Amino acid sequence: MSNAKTKARSAARLAAVQALYQFDMEKTELRFLLDEFHMHRLGAEIEDVEYLAADVAFFDDVVKGVAVRRDEIDALITAKLAQGWSVTRLDKTMLQILRAGTYELLARPDVTVGTVINEYLDVAHAFFDAREAKFVNGVLDGVAKDVR
Repeated sequence: MSNAKTKARSAARLAAVQALYQFDMEKTELRFLLDEFHMHRLGAEIEDVEYLAADVAFFDDVVKGVAVRRDEIDALITAKLAQGWSVTRLDKTMLQILRAGTYELLARPDVTVGTVINEYLDVAHAFFDAREAKFVNGVLDGVAKDVR
Protein backbone atom coordinates (compact mmCIF):
# COMPACT_ATOMS: atom_id res chain seq x y z
CA MET A 1 0.00 0.00 0.00
CA SER A 2 1.30 3.47 -0.85
CA ASN A 3 2.46 5.79 1.91
CA ALA A 4 -0.30 8.29 1.07
CA LYS A 5 -2.95 5.56 1.28
CA THR A 6 -1.49 4.32 4.59
CA LYS A 7 -1.63 7.86 6.03
CA ALA A 8 -5.17 8.36 4.70
CA ARG A 9 -6.27 5.15 6.46
CA SER A 10 -4.53 6.21 9.68
CA ALA A 11 -6.37 9.54 9.53
CA ALA A 12 -9.63 7.65 8.85
CA ARG A 13 -9.11 5.47 11.94
CA LEU A 14 -8.49 8.43 14.22
CA ALA A 15 -11.53 10.24 12.80
CA ALA A 16 -13.63 7.07 13.16
CA VAL A 17 -12.77 6.85 16.86
CA GLN A 18 -13.75 10.52 17.27
CA ALA A 19 -17.00 10.00 15.34
CA LEU A 20 -17.88 6.90 17.36
CA TYR A 21 -17.23 8.81 20.58
CA GLN A 22 -19.57 11.58 19.42
CA PHE A 23 -22.14 8.98 18.28
CA ASP A 24 -22.02 7.34 21.71
CA MET A 25 -22.14 10.54 23.75
CA GLU A 26 -24.58 12.67 21.73
CA LYS A 27 -26.65 9.91 20.08
CA THR A 28 -26.42 11.84 16.79
CA GLU A 29 -28.19 10.03 13.97
CA LEU A 30 -25.54 8.17 12.00
CA ARG A 31 -26.17 9.79 8.61
CA PHE A 32 -25.95 13.29 10.13
CA LEU A 33 -22.77 12.38 11.98
CA LEU A 34 -21.16 11.03 8.79
CA ASP A 35 -22.24 14.16 6.88
CA GLU A 36 -20.68 16.39 9.55
CA PHE A 37 -17.38 14.54 9.34
CA HIS A 38 -17.42 14.51 5.52
CA MET A 39 -18.18 18.22 5.30
CA HIS A 40 -16.23 19.67 8.20
CA ARG A 41 -13.63 17.31 9.65
CA LEU A 42 -12.02 14.92 7.17
CA GLY A 43 -9.12 16.74 5.50
CA ALA A 44 -10.33 20.10 6.86
CA GLU A 45 -8.47 22.82 8.69
CA ILE A 46 -9.91 23.53 12.14
CA GLU A 47 -8.44 26.26 14.38
CA ASP A 48 -5.27 26.36 12.23
CA VAL A 49 -4.76 22.61 12.57
CA GLU A 50 -4.87 20.88 9.21
CA TYR A 51 -6.33 17.40 9.42
CA LEU A 52 -4.83 14.82 7.10
CA ALA A 53 -6.95 13.78 4.17
CA ALA A 54 -8.70 10.62 5.27
CA ASP A 55 -9.80 7.57 3.32
CA VAL A 56 -13.50 8.46 3.45
CA ALA A 57 -14.81 5.06 2.31
CA PHE A 58 -12.68 3.36 4.97
CA PHE A 59 -13.87 5.86 7.62
CA ASP A 60 -17.51 5.21 6.65
CA ASP A 61 -17.02 1.44 6.75
CA VAL A 62 -15.52 1.49 10.25
CA VAL A 63 -18.10 3.89 11.72
CA LYS A 64 -21.12 2.19 10.11
CA GLY A 65 -19.73 -1.28 10.84
CA VAL A 66 -19.27 -0.55 14.53
CA ALA A 67 -22.74 1.00 14.74
CA VAL A 68 -24.40 -2.02 13.08
CA ARG A 69 -22.41 -4.75 14.85
CA ARG A 70 -22.02 -3.06 18.24
CA ASP A 71 -23.52 -5.86 20.38
CA GLU A 72 -21.38 -8.51 18.70
CA ILE A 73 -18.28 -6.30 19.03
CA ASP A 74 -18.97 -5.48 22.69
CA ALA A 75 -19.38 -9.20 23.47
CA LEU A 76 -15.98 -9.94 21.91
CA ILE A 77 -14.36 -7.11 23.90
CA THR A 78 -16.09 -8.12 27.15
CA ALA A 79 -14.74 -11.67 26.78
CA LYS A 80 -11.20 -10.22 26.94
CA LEU A 81 -11.71 -8.01 29.99
CA ALA A 82 -10.82 -9.00 33.54
CA GLN A 83 -13.56 -10.76 35.47
CA GLY A 84 -16.13 -8.30 36.79
CA TRP A 85 -15.34 -5.73 34.10
CA SER A 86 -17.70 -4.75 31.31
CA VAL A 87 -17.55 -2.28 28.46
CA THR A 88 -19.61 0.18 30.53
CA ARG A 89 -16.69 0.55 32.98
CA LEU A 90 -14.19 1.44 30.26
CA ASP A 91 -13.16 5.00 29.49
CA LYS A 92 -15.44 6.18 26.64
CA THR A 93 -12.56 6.96 24.27
CA MET A 94 -10.87 3.64 25.09
CA LEU A 95 -14.09 1.82 24.30
CA GLN A 96 -14.33 3.42 20.85
CA ILE A 97 -10.71 2.50 20.08
CA LEU A 98 -11.42 -1.12 21.03
CA ARG A 99 -14.69 -1.17 19.08
CA ALA A 100 -13.10 0.19 15.91
CA GLY A 101 -10.17 -2.21 16.17
CA THR A 102 -12.45 -5.17 16.86
CA TYR A 103 -14.62 -4.26 13.88
CA GLU A 104 -11.59 -4.27 11.58
CA LEU A 105 -10.47 -7.64 12.93
CA LEU A 106 -13.96 -9.03 12.34
CA ALA A 107 -14.88 -7.49 9.02
CA ARG A 108 -11.73 -6.39 7.22
CA PRO A 109 -9.70 -9.49 6.33
CA ASP A 110 -7.87 -7.27 3.81
CA VAL A 111 -6.12 -5.60 6.77
CA THR A 112 -3.56 -7.74 8.62
CA VAL A 113 -3.86 -8.34 12.37
CA GLY A 114 -0.52 -6.60 12.91
CA THR A 115 -1.65 -3.53 11.02
CA VAL A 116 -4.93 -3.30 12.96
CA ILE A 117 -3.19 -3.62 16.33
CA ASN A 118 -0.38 -1.18 15.46
CA GLU A 119 -2.77 1.41 14.04
CA TYR A 120 -5.03 1.39 17.10
CA LEU A 121 -1.99 1.47 19.39
CA ASP A 122 -1.06 4.71 17.59
CA VAL A 123 -4.59 6.03 18.14
CA ALA A 124 -4.41 5.03 21.82
CA HIS A 125 -1.10 6.91 22.19
CA ALA A 126 -2.88 10.07 20.97
CA PHE A 127 -5.18 9.91 24.03
CA PHE A 128 -3.49 7.77 26.69
CA ASP A 129 -0.15 6.85 28.24
CA ALA A 130 1.80 3.65 27.60
CA ARG A 131 -0.07 1.57 30.18
CA GLU A 132 -3.43 2.08 28.47
CA ALA A 133 -1.86 1.47 25.06
CA LYS A 134 -0.66 -1.92 26.34
CA PHE A 135 -4.27 -2.63 27.35
CA VAL A 136 -5.42 -1.94 23.76
CA ASN A 137 -2.70 -4.28 22.50
CA GLY A 138 -3.78 -7.06 24.86
CA VAL A 139 -7.49 -6.82 24.15
CA LEU A 140 -7.14 -6.58 20.37
CA ASP A 141 -4.59 -9.41 20.32
CA GLY A 142 -7.06 -11.58 22.25
CA VAL A 143 -9.93 -10.66 19.94
CA ALA A 144 -7.75 -11.39 16.88
CA LYS A 145 -7.06 -14.92 18.19
CA ASP A 146 -10.84 -15.49 18.46
CA VAL A 147 -11.94 -14.07 15.09
CA ARG A 148 -9.06 -14.67 12.67
